[in-house]
Amino acid sequence: MADTITAGASMSRPAGPPGVTWMAPAKVNLYLHVVGRRDDGYHLLDSLIAFAALGDLVTVLPAREIRLGVEGQFAEAVPTGSDNLVLRAARALAQHAGITDGAAIILEKQMPTAAGLGGGSADAAAALRALVRLWDVEIGEDALAELGLSLGADVPICLAGHPAFVGGIGEAITPVPNLPPTWLVLVNPGVAVSTPAVFRAREGDFSAPARFDGTAADAPALAALLAQRHNDLTEPAMSQAPVIGDVLAALTGTPDCLLARMSGSGATCFGLFANEAAARTAARRVALDNPSWWVVSAALATPA
Repeated sequence: MADTITAGASMSRPAGPPGVTWMAPAKVNLYLHVVGRRDDGYHLLDSLIAFAALGDLVTVLPAREIRLGVEGQFAEAVPTGSDNLVLRAARALAQHAGITDGAAIILEKQMPTAAGLGGGSADAAAALRALVRLWDVEIGEDALAELGLSLGADVPICLAGHPAFVGGIGEAITPVPNLPPTWLVLVNPGVAVSTPAVFRAREGDFSAPARFDGTAADAPALAALLAQRHNDLTEPAMSQAPVIGDVLAALTGTPDCLLARMSGSGATCFGLFANEAAARTAARRVALDNPSWWVVSAALATPA
């Protein structure tokens, strides 16, 4: 099966049976501690990961070959080579399951790229979920997670799609009880940040794991727990993109912001808010003061 990619243009939908659409929600690191480093250079993490109730959309339809079209606000920023993670995921699943059919994959890219929100990993996980249904593949969750890990460290948690403590390089996933109703304001200043460069810039000792027992009763209680933790990649990310400091200051300066923090390796930052009204008010204020930034408000996703 050959595979092709088209970026920044709509792909015509093939006639025939309906396809499958899957959301790739934005991944948010509520805290992120770097706790060690393996001999092979991979860093060991301790992080609490949740998902926003918004993201990219992946639609898969029957086709004679595997091909990918990219649409949406950030389509032009998606790498268009054959090593695109969505294409790699489709090829890997087809090889694993002995599938000879193709698929027309349409990625509606609504999240900024290289932004600390899961990005390609979330899109790859959504493609795997959608293709399992389209191709009627029988594969267990453990095997799917293992396949996902072969594509990238964030793919297993994006496949899981629920709040969890994540350890190792991303493969050790421990679900947490549902987080309290909480709203986010996500802000990206339009600067792409290289994850490898951020890790290379990290200095100093490693942090201790910081998992907690029990559940937070409400958003302020969750913010209080998170305030005792941090994102170890913030300073190295700011050394690559100082504007991250401006984003954090803008979020902190909004009324009712419970906590402001960078997600992943940046440059996207988030503010936590107790309710929708507070989040929407803060998002409007940040967007008005910084019209070139990407600013959205969304709830923390609640697992089905």
